[in-house]
Amino acid sequence: MNAFPTIRRSLILPLFAVGMLLCAGPAVGVVIEAGDETPDEMVGVGVEENLGVQLPLDLAFRNEEGEAVTLGSYMNGEKPVLLLLNYSNCPMLCGQQLNDLVRALNDPGMENFSIGREFDIVSVSIDPREQPERAKLTHKRYSEQYDRPGTSHGWHFLVGNDENIHKLADLVGYRYNFVESTGEFAHPATLMIVTPEGVVSRYINGLGYEAKTLRLSMVEAADGKVGSTVDQILLTCFVYDHTKGKYAPQAVGIMKLGAAATVLVLGLALAPYWLHRRRSTKSTESDSTDSTDTQETITA
Repeated sequence: MNAFPTIRRSLILPLFAVGMLLCAGPAVGVVIEAGDETPDEMVGVGVEENLGVQLPLDLAFRNEEGEAVTLGSYMNGEKPVLLLLNYSNCPMLCGQQLNDLVRALNDPGMENFSIGREFDIVSVSIDPREQPERAKLTHKRYSEQYDRPGTSHGWHFLVGNDENIHKLADLVGYRYNFVESTGEFAHPATLMIVTPEGVVSRYINGLGYEAKTLRLSMVEAADGKVGSTVDQILLTCFVYDHTKGKYAPQAVGIMKLGAAATVLVLGLALAPYWLHRRRSTKSTESDSTDSTDTQETITA
């Protein structure tokens, strides 16, 4: 009898968080304020976007193998990083977020763009009680869901002490509360794109990730260090729309690309004519020179 309110409460908080995310849309970027219908545990929960902030690369954690690591172990100037803050024992939201992420990463739009090669993923637990053994189980689960064998070395699940977790969360504007009555956390769902040097480049808030948005965000964050020529062209035609949480067509970029394509097509179409005209001009000049030489010989 006494257990029912606790169970119900443990379900209400995650459902409330999901509801807030879905109602607010992809671009949440806000902190929940107190209200008549807002549970006390959700007040102050949300995301304050700190774009351009440099992460403390010496911040210490342990990975899923129990090894001592720092953020700098993964942000060493080589690849962009997808950074998540969540926790393995989360009853609802974290699992949904990770499932959505894996679904997007398995999308055909992410072909030839793999974890451990073009980018890394760092998932930091906000629960200081979690140990590497628990992180290892989570790592195994989502590595198996990711349909790219041999790439699990690029996805890292980190655990740490409360002080370092809060340092990272405060710096990136990730606001969450610990709910003592359930032993769980009220928290938002957000994905941060970090440059190879450890600078926050983009926030993708909410659930349901789009493969194109993930890919272009990482290409942009890497400043041309990853991605194909097509990706670079797409970045000139698309711009990130914060209201929709994804990349949308940019009229100016499309017009510029269209103008360049028109010039290229015209150039290719007129090239045979120019070559023919050039040859004809050279031939005429050659005939004129020969005629002049002949006249000079006869005169002599």
